[in-house]
Amino acid sequence: MIPCIFDITAKRAELAGSDIAMEEVATGRTVTYAALDERAARAAGLLLSLGVGEGDRVAILCRNRIEFFEMLFACAKMGAILVPLNWRMPAAEIRPLLADSAPRVLFFGDEDAGVAADLSGDVPLRVGLDTDYAERRDATPAHAGRRLWPADGIWYLLYTSGTTGTPKAVIYTFTMAMVNYINISQPIGLTARDTTLNFLPLFHTAGINLHTLPTLIIGGRVLIMPGFDVDVMLDLVAAGRVDAIFGVPAIYQMLSLHPRFASVDLTRLRSWGCGGAPLSDQLVQRFLERGVRVCNGMGMTETGPTAFIMDPNRVAEKIGSVGKPQVLAGVRIVGPDGVDVTPGEAGELWFGGPGITPGYWNRPDATAAAFSADGWLKSGDLARCDADGFYYIVGRIKEMFISGGENVYPAEVENVLSQHPAILEAAVVGVPDEKWGEVGCAHILPRPGQTIPPADELTLFCRERLAPFKVPKSFVAVTDFPRTAAGKVQKHRLQH
Repeated sequence: MIPCIFDITAKRAELAGSDIAMEEVATGRTVTYAALDERAARAAGLLLSLGVGEGDRVAILCRNRIEFFEMLFACAKMGAILVPLNWRMPAAEIRPLLADSAPRVLFFGDEDAGVAADLSGDVPLRVGLDTDYAERRDATPAHAGRRLWPADGIWYLLYTSGTTGTPKAVIYTFTMAMVNYINISQPIGLTARDTTLNFLPLFHTAGINLHTLPTLIIGGRVLIMPGFDVDVMLDLVAAGRVDAIFGVPAIYQMLSLHPRFASVDLTRLRSWGCGGAPLSDQLVQRFLERGVRVCNGMGMTETGPTAFIMDPNRVAEKIGSVGKPQVLAGVRIVGPDGVDVTPGEAGELWFGGPGITPGYWNRPDATAAAFSADGWLKSGDLARCDADGFYYIVGRIKEMFISGGENVYPAEVENVLSQHPAILEAAVVGVPDEKWGEVGCAHILPRPGQTIPPADELTLFCRERLAPFKVPKSFVAVTDFPRTAAGKVQKHRLQH
């Protein structure tokens, strides 16, 4: 393994310092690679002046902005550990995360000043990114920083609750950043001439790593939006300003429902990536009809995150696949006994390779539980591999239920329900049943302007496409789903 990597912003400033690194879409404010390196070095100096030392944690609570990445690289330069916080959480939910990570300082944006104020007793030292941060940064001498960043050094912590609701911090190292850069840049052909769009929240791995950090490593341009705006995105696509994006399925759903979806030339954007939650076959087909091959992928915060991504040339042929494992990702599909299953059978997906997290911050118990005895990361996802080597995610182990002695994978049922013309999205959970042990309960989100069809109509629709034991026994209308930052439905919060 490479023992260290060079200072990324310093290298980019040396190679092409006058190139634009980042641009804020709303304001048009830009920063070159040379300026980004200078600002990060001064921000590192500011951290030192605030008493932050190597290994100390630095919390940040803000929407998408250039300053987030200044702080990310500042921490790398002087050895601190960044802790991005979820701005969707109230102070009461953030407080345990602060107790766990014990940051020395909290940086925050004006939009989250109220929550930051509520946390004053938890992190007494706070700096407003929209008040005096820039002035204090620019008044601080640039810190020379570490020319070499240790490959196994901790760069930042990402708290992930997934769909269980129990947050734990995934340790993210410099090696993981470089492995992810390779695993995503190769399949999508990322170059220094490319522009990507940053809009996914920065407390989530996709917001940082898909494709922003790889783009900064290779020397491309990152357009930043404080959050997703479908109209602004379509304007950028129509203008040919974006070459590669990554979005969660909810983003693709919003795009497909927009009045301009049928008129904007979507093919001006070269690479469309998707992940974080199941992407329905119906959505893939909808984009194919517009000349767009949405490349579904799969990974975890713990895998850096990129592990799988679909070959764009095989999207139409292999609808539903997440592709093949990328060059630095090792995978296995195993049964409950930890032995690899027969090709074509479903089993738990395990990951190996240099891009895997070393574990969870302050959670040796969770770390031990996440890995097999021989060091493979257990994903908790059920997958199968077809005869051509393409992988399909069947569902989550914890979501699978047994009805009448048969395994039911909710993702399969949800995919069928989403094909109904009145249904936008479905979430299926197993509920107790005296006769069958468990049966499916489908929560239905109707399409705009539609209502949930009668239960007998939905039952017939499913029976024509699914084995009887897979057909839900009840259907519940919802106005929206509780979701994680990646767009996954938090099924434990659904009312049955």
